[in-house]
Amino acid sequence: MRDRELDIVTPDGAMNTFVTHPEEDGPFPVVLLLMDAPGRREELSDMARRLGAGGYYVMLPNLYYRRVRDFAPTPERRSEMIAHMNSLTNAMVCDDARALLAHTVQDPEAGSGPAGCVGYCMSGPFAFALAAAIPQRIAAAASFHGVRLCTEALDSPHLTAHEVRGELYFGCAETDEWAPAEMVEALDAHLASVGLRYRIETYPGTVHGFVFPQRPTAYHQAGAERHWERLFSLFRRRL
Repeated sequence: MRDRELDIVTPDGAMNTFVTHPEEDGPFPVVLLLMDAPGRREELSDMARRLGAGGYYVMLPNLYYRRVRDFAPTPERRSEMIAHMNSLTNAMVCDDARALLAHTVQDPEAGSGPAGCVGYCMSGPFAFALAAAIPQRIAAAASFHGVRLCTEALDSPHLTAHEVRGELYFGCAETDEWAPAEMVEALDAHLASVGLRYRIETYPGTVHGFVFPQRPTAYHQAGAERHWERLFSLFRRRL
């Protein structure tokens, strides 16, 4: 694998971004991997590498770049983490994604065709929103234990779902206080009424954060491996 750290220029500053892709046989389809609330860390870089090894040009941006270049979460910094998380909006991340995709035009290792995105926890709605905001490019979007997917907020991503042209996948924890069953059911009903190509799947025996190996109280190995299977299957179909 070939790893790089890049500063992607946006109207709001320099977005430090980890990029990884195979060494040979490019160009590769672009995939945006959007971080969860604890921010960019080696655990997510390893996940980017695993995804990239499947034949993708994976970009992992620091979505907190407007406030901090590096953030190391600790129990004592939880309130700071929440403030960073709440500073983001769907529109801001969509602008960031446009900057990321624009950068790939100048990299011969990055493909120019359909792109994908995947978001975890706080970034689940961001991936959903991207599929609607950039429909000409985002052909596949996935959310795992995503929050705020279908709410009464004026910018809830379900409100623009009719703009999506690609395929959506939602992997939900069986028990998740941040994404209750009622929200998932409302999302399902709305997407069905819009007529999209989508799948919502609940992972038995899981809780919020089940894909992350370094969360021992949440990690669920079988669920995490199923998440990889579903993600690779989605991207093979659409990218």
